[in-house]
Amino acid sequence: MVTVSLQVATVKPLGDRIFLKVSAPEEKTEGGILLPDTAQEKPQIGEVIAVGPGNRNENGVHQPIDVNVGDKVLYSKYSGTDIQMSNEDYVLVSEQDILATLA
Repeated sequence: MVTVSLQVATVKPLGDRIFLKVSAPEEKTEGGILLPDTAQEKPQIGEVIAVGPGNRNENGVHQPIDVNVGDKVLYSKYSGTDIQMSNEDYVLVSEQDILATLA
């Protein structure tokens, strides 16, 4: 069995994929009540870490992706592939799973 050591800098998404660092889940309610791990919802906000080249059109040219590295985005709740590296949570999503950019 081969062990592969991944680092964030070595991940380069393919096609229209986007690599996001997941924001930390809310640990308190607005009223100040602490939430246990089992009651915390999966976050839907992430920071773009890496962007793929985009899908190819009929002419073989890459279509650019609408987000850039460093953007904060809102993505679909149950989309993508969850990845954990160095005790940090990441998700690899398709461009169509990005719902909005946050200012």
